[in-house]
Amino acid sequence: MSTHGTAHGHGEKPPSPFSQPRAVWAVAFACVVSFMGIGLVDPILKTLAGQLKATPSQVELLFTSYLVVTAVAMLVTGWVSSRIGPKRTLIAGLTLIVVFAAAAGSVNSISGIVGFRAGWGLGNALFIATSLSVIVGSASGGFAGAIVLYESALGIGIALGPLIGGVLGSISWRGPFYGVSVLMFIALLATLFFLPKMPKPARKQKLSEPLTALKHGALRTTSIVGFLYNWAFFTLLGYSPFLMGIDSPILLGLVFCGWGVLVAVFAVWGAPWLQRRFGTPRTLYVNFVLMAIDLAVIGVFPGNHVAVIVAVIIAGAFIGVNNTLVTTAVMSIAPVERPVASATYGFVRFIGGGMAPFVAGILVDAFNAHVPFLLGTATLIAAAIVLSTAHRALDAADRGEVAQPEPDALAAAEDADPFPEAATVGNAD
Repeated sequence: MSTHGTAHGHGEKPPSPFSQPRAVWAVAFACVVSFMGIGLVDPILKTLAGQLKATPSQVELLFTSYLVVTAVAMLVTGWVSSRIGPKRTLIAGLTLIVVFAAAAGSVNSISGIVGFRAGWGLGNALFIATSLSVIVGSASGGFAGAIVLYESALGIGIALGPLIGGVLGSISWRGPFYGVSVLMFIALLATLFFLPKMPKPARKQKLSEPLTALKHGALRTTSIVGFLYNWAFFTLLGYSPFLMGIDSPILLGLVFCGWGVLVAVFAVWGAPWLQRRFGTPRTLYVNFVLMAIDLAVIGVFPGNHVAVIVAVIIAGAFIGVNNTLVTTAVMSIAPVERPVASATYGFVRFIGGGMAPFVAGILVDAFNAHVPFLLGTATLIAAAIVLSTAHRALDAADRGEVAQPEPDALAAAEDADPFPEAATVGNAD
C-alpha cells in the first residue's frame, strides 16, 4: 500500500504543475480540444433550432446524447484500456471523435446530429477516462499537480470551445463540428508521435468493477455529489443561451468565453489556494452554496437578460473551484485504483450532466423558465449536504492520510476482493 495526499499542507506551496514532459503536454492539448466539445455547441443552439426547425428540448438532446453515451461508455473504458494499453485507448477515442465530429457537421437534421454526437461521446469516454490516468501517471509535480494540469486543460477547453464555436458558427452551424474534427486530428497526431508506448496495466480490469466500486461509501458519496453538481452545471450550460436574448453566435461565444476563463482561472489558481487555506470540505460547502445562490438569480429573473448573462459568467468561478476539488476528492478518497474511480465517478456525474439539459427543456415547456434553475439550486444545496457525510475522509485526504491500493498488490490478489474496505481513513459508509 502507498499513501498519497492531495494537499501539501495548509501553508506550504506546491510544486508548479506546468513543468511537464512533452508526452504530458501532448495529452493535455488533446484534453483541451476534447473539452472544447462540451461548450462548442452553446453559441449555435438558437441557430440550430431556427435553421433546422427544432424545439429547445430537441436541441438539448445534443448534450444528452453526448454526455449519456459518455457516461455509459465510462463503464468499459478501464476494461478496454487494461487490455490494449493506455496509448491505444487514447488513439481509439481520438479517432472516433475525429470521425463523428465531422459526420455531425455533414448531416441536415437534428436527429442526425444527435446520433453522431452519441458516437462522439463514445470516443470522448475512451479519451477522458484514460487521459486523466495517463496524466496522473506521467506528470511531474505529484498527484495534486497532475489534477490541476488536467483541470487547466478542462478550463481552457471550456473557455475556447464557445469562442471558436461562435466564430465558426457565424459562418455556418456546420463550422464548429468540422473545427473540432480538424483540431482533434492534430491532437491525434501529437499523441501518436509524442506519447511513448505505455505498458498495459498489471491487472486486467473486470467489466463489473466500476459499478461494484459504488459499494464503497467514500466513492459512492462523492459520485452522488458529482451527479447533483453536474445537474446544476449542465442546466446552466445547456439552457441559459435561450434566456440571454442574444441571437449572434459570436456574442454568445464571448459570453461563454468569459465564463470559461473564470472556470480556468479558478480551477488552476483559485481551487488550490482555497484548499490550502480552508481545506477541501469547507471550501466546497461554501462554493456549492454560492453557486446555488447564483443559479437562484437566474431562476428568479429568467426574463432579465443582463441578470442571466452576469450570473452565467460569475458561475464560472464556482464551477472552476468545484471541478478541481471534487475531482481531487474522488481520486483521493476512493479505496480503488484511480482508473476504476475515474470510470465510476465519470459514469455517475455524466448521467446527471446529460439528463439535466433535456429535463430543463421539458420543464420549461411544461411550466416556465424558473423551474429548471430553481431545481439546479436545490441540487447544489443537496450536494453540500451529501458531501458533509464524507467530511472526515476529505480532511484525512487533505492531511495526506489516505492509502491507495497498489496495482501490483491488486494483481497478486485478483481472485480476492480487489477493493479492500480498509483502504481509506475515515470511510464515510
